[in-house]
Amino acid sequence: MHSVKYGSKTIAFQLTRSTRKTLAIEVHPDSSVQLIAPVESSLELIKDKVEKRAKWILKQQAYFEQFLPHTPTREYLSGETHLYLGKRYLLKVQQGTENSVKLIGGQLVVTQVIPSQAKVKTALAAWYYHHAKKKFTALTEKVLLQFKEEQITIELLDIYRMKKRWGSCTPTGKIILNPELIKTNPKCIEYVITHELCHLVIPSHNKAFYQLLSEKMPDWEKWKLRLEVLMA
Repeated sequence: MHSVKYGSKTIAFQLTRSTRKTLAIEVHPDSSVQLIAPVESSLELIKDKVEKRAKWILKQQAYFEQFLPHTPTREYLSGETHLYLGKRYLLKVQQGTENSVKLIGGQLVVTQVIPSQAKVKTALAAWYYHHAKKKFTALTEKVLLQFKEEQITIELLDIYRMKKRWGSCTPTGKIILNPELIKTNPKCIEYVITHELCHLVIPSHNKAFYQLLSEKMPDWEKWKLRLEVLMA
């Protein structure tokens, strides 16, 4: 990872070398910046070109930022609504003889021996994480069936809270998913997983990448939009 300063802003970017003759700058929907540069280009020259394109890069990042996930402030009190797999559930906090979180009818029932906002928040976070791990694993196994021809191997499926990404992947096959996804529709989760698996085949957001994405999930744009609207 490299970076350049532009006024009060710092533009961080990942650099990949290739046999191409010109420098390519890509700003991805997660606001990350990817540069593909000729093998012989010096880092100094590359940074100079990033500075020259800085205004455009920041404009693209500002555009994509409006679609990034954020969670409304919660008080963790009875009567609030909380999302789970695309549906809203009424939070009910009650005192009981044991600590538990259960989905009962249209309610998320949090029982605490000594209820407090902090304890309810912690209990819900643990409940979401537990269900995210199970659901993400099942959906990844399902989506992987679409990639038999590409013979993709996943090294690890990890869950990690990210401020500006729904998902990420590494060249070694590690898939990272934002636990916030457990709050959205399963098809939206499938879209993010499919997106990341496509990156294991084609790293860049180029024409070939979107062709592969459309092949694996023809209605991906519908679920991408649903994700952006629901989690806005």
